[in-house]
Amino acid sequence: MSEQSREYRLFVDAKQYTTEHQYRTGAEIKKLADVSGTYQLFLEEDGDTPDKAISDSETVDLAGKEKHFFAVPPATFGTHDPH
Repeated sequence: MSEQSREYRLFVDAKQYTTEHQYRTGAEIKKLADVSGTYQLFLEEDGDTPDKAISDSETVDLAGKEKHFFAVPPATFGTHDPH
């Protein structure tokens, strides 16, 4: 019994990636896109709906409508670099 291979297309920071896996975790998506593990991943939502933060352990279903993600570096509020 063979399963038909299918590719799922997604975008991270406007760059296209493909995977054969319908389900990917936030960490797997960041690795696929060579995004630092310290960055926060967000799933872009339609219209006025707030974008959704995707944790490293959260699983995203890539079937259906193309998914667009963006990565944000960790916040550095309140830090002081003495150099």
